[in-house]
Amino acid sequence: MTDAKQIIEETVKSNDVVLYMKGTKSMPQCGFSSKVAGVLNYMGVEYADVNVLADEAIRQGIKDYSDWPTIPQLYVKGEFVGGCDIITEMTLSGELDQLFDENGVAYDKDAADKIREANS
Repeated sequence: MTDAKQIIEETVKSNDVVLYMKGTKSMPQCGFSSKVAGVLNYMGVEYADVNVLADEAIRQGIKDYSDWPTIPQLYVKGEFVGGCDIITEMTLSGELDQLFDENGVAYDKDAADKIREANS
């Protein structure tokens, strides 16, 4: 196993929620990463953020690990959930709430409802 794959696997398995993104949760460096981090931040989700711009091996490694070509990538309880479009759809449909509920991930239900109200 490559070092990058091992690091990714340890990160994904040791954190309930992980966002591989360009930049950090407090300073995203691309619109797609900003959108997903914004949803998680607004919903009050505790998550680990991994800045793929800081390490080329991790940047390519996460794409290989998930077999998904784009960043950001969200993981919940070690499972790949999706990128920006999928997370946006799941947020608006309530599926993200359901995923968090099923996995014991704390979030602000009122904030999630407000996101849906603002986008309806």
